Amino acid sequence: MTVKRKLFTGIVVIVVAAIAFSYWQIRQFADSALTINKETIFTLPAGSGRVVLEAELNRQHIVPQTVWFGWLLKLEPELAKFKAGTYRFTQGMTVRQMLDLLASGKEAQFPLRLVEGQRLQEWLAQLRAAPYIKHTLSDDKLATVAAALSLPEQDVEGWLFPDTYAYTANTTDVALLKRANERMVKLVDNQWQGKMDGLPYKDKNDLVTMASIVEKETALSDERSKVASVFINRLRVGMRLQTDPTVIYGMGDSYKGTLTRKDLDTPTPYNTYVIAGMPPGPIAMPSKASLEAAAHPVKTDFLYFVADGKGGHTFTTNLASHNRAVQAWRLAVKEKNGQ
Repeated sequence: MTVKRKLFTGIVVIVVAAIAFSYWQIRQFADSALTINKETIFTLPAGSGRVVLEAELNRQHIVPQTVWFGWLLKLEPELAKFKAGTYRFTQGMTVRQMLDLLASGKEAQFPLRLVEGQRLQEWLAQLRAAPYIKHTLSDDKLATVAAALSLPEQDVEGWLFPDTYAYTANTTDVALLKRANERMVKLVDNQWQGKMDGLPYKDKNDLVTMASIVEKETALSDERSKVASVFINRLRVGMRLQTDPTVIYGMGDSYKGTLTRKDLDTPTPYNTYVIAGMPPGPIAMPSKASLEAAAHPVKTDFLYFVADGKGGHTFTTNLASHNRAVQAWRLAVKEKNGQ
């Protein structure tokens, strides 16, 4: 073998070895874990290319600086088809898995729990505090929210379904509220079509209003239909509903945690100690269970109920029995407080 041939062969061997080593290094890098020790939310801005992606990953200490990142994307171009968005990286995820995720466009989902029994104002506060939501509402006024949802003002409070909603980054507050409204409308339509005959509701808003009152009065599933029956019976005999949650709602921000006799006697459109019949609209976001109770109240003769001091209520058919139940409740409270 001539010297030139030996030299050529040596160069070929070195090149092949270098290529094999580089290939092995690229594979090792692709299968290496991200340099994070906890779940990390990563946002890739729109229009970002390889250079921007690599720079952001380095800056946030998600992958180390290395020449192998660019070579990996050249070796496997399908991994270079990443999409802008906000993603969730987990501990133990490899570089390849991360790039697969970015190429899939499957953005991180964030949960938002909108709780039954709360008012619109409370939900709006939760929306403001939730991460990655795009806030578009100019203020918290009912009229502003109604306009944004393209709804009449009376179809906002109570007409949003309480649940846990998953959303991606930059979802707007209005988009989430629309989803909640669409679900509630569908549920109310179903309950209205299948409701018990003869209920004293003039329209669907009355059904939702009753459900919201039930929601505020009890958290016990086996009591909801009984509570609904009390108020249905009162409406039928012409008694005032006299339910504290409606008074509290009508007081708005002036309610400081305690109801006084003056509060009960002060007229508002929602004060059912003063007005006859139903209040003008819902006072909270009712659950499906409360809607079902309002649409299918159990048949009873109950006209009164009061807390029993054990987390539930005592239901009675006449004022004398009710007064005795009230005295029993007061005694239970005193004993609980050690008086």
